[in-house]
Amino acid sequence: MSVETMTGKQRGIGAIQTGSRLLNAFVAIGRPAMLRELAEQADLTPAQAHAYLVSYRSVGLVEQDTHSGHYRLGPFALNLGLVRLRTHDPLRMTSEEIVTLSAVQGTMVSLSVWGTYGPTIIQVQEGPSQLHVNVRAGTVFSITGTATGRVFAAFLPEDLIAQQVSVEMADKGTQRIGAPSSLTDLRRHTEFVRHHGYAPIEGQPVPGVNALAAAVRDYTGQVQCVVTMIGAAGMMDTRCGGQRAEALLAFVARLSANLGYSGI
Repeated sequence: MSVETMTGKQRGIGAIQTGSRLLNAFVAIGRPAMLRELAEQADLTPAQAHAYLVSYRSVGLVEQDTHSGHYRLGPFALNLGLVRLRTHDPLRMTSEEIVTLSAVQGTMVSLSVWGTYGPTIIQVQEGPSQLHVNVRAGTVFSITGTATGRVFAAFLPEDLIAQQVSVEMADKGTQRIGAPSSLTDLRRHTEFVRHHGYAPIEGQPVPGVNALAAAVRDYTGQVQCVVTMIGAAGMMDTRCGGQRAEALLAFVARLSANLGYSGI
């Protein structure tokens, strides 16, 4: 029998909330599992877990292998996930969220995608302190000379990046922000991004201004967009483990998880 509970000022159904622990157990384990393992992960008794699994099987949310007895998520769970992916717009989600990030961190925040000419800003959220940085929607970043560009370079196909670097080196008179550099130099930075999850830059391309950039990725690992925090050097710590870097990493991790990215 379901039990109604209070969640804040809204009424919820306790049985559904308890059952969600079992569904979370499937996610946490990440493979077909036996009843006892699922129950332990969900902090339920095997009898409790079995009752939920019976109901979940009846609607196709869970299925059981007849030979091994292992349970796994069923076709209805897949359909739910597919609907979520089709109806969740990563750019709109991130666009809304960077407003809060900018306010909490007190920095300028830009949102960029990969465009025809490389990393391209589609939104800028001004921070409380005015920065003399010429960035606006439509601005194109250098892939080698900016934190934003280096994040894209770390996760996009290598042949595409090599081609983009060649274009930048041969076309130094464009309006891209950030001085171009060699592919060898870029690879040093992309190794850092892949290892630590973000790209820092200090005093470039604007003296006295630092930036941190990190990617929002989807369930396939593909970069959907890059979020960049920009601030005066004195208030923008770029070191690993620093408050700014940790805040940015937590931010993109949460948004990426909403798109099904597991971080693996």
